[in-house]
Amino acid sequence: QVQLVESGGGLVQAGGSLRLACAASGRTASTYYMGWFRQAPGKEREFVAAITLNGGNTYYADSLKGRFAISRGYAKNAVYLQMNSLTPEDTAVYYCAARQGSSRFTEALLGYDYWGQGTQVTVSS
Repeated sequence: QVQLVESGGGLVQAGGSLRLACAASGRTASTYYMGWFRQAPGKEREFVAAITLNGGNTYYADSLKGRFAISRGYAKNAVYLQMNSLTPEDTAVYYCAARQGSSRFTEALLGYDYWGQGTQVTVSS
């Protein structure tokens, strides 16, 4: 089992920045990817970004490239999401996820084995 705990969400004005953190614990040694997803009110959960814990390769949703940046902690049991130039459309619950089943990258929700509880990000106009 892997436990994921997100932090860093909150209320920010449009144009501002936030940095989310995800702390992983438990049996993390078999984790290939950690990723961020988000779910806005009335919408489906969508992929935001992912990173490989060993090589540090990063992947982004096309629409978010250049504004969001994912990184990993030195101990590889933490990942971060730096979000810049936020807009009200970025308002959502942001979830951290871990993929252990395969070394192949996927954006699909079903490809991730463990999920955090989520952290709310609200961007005011």
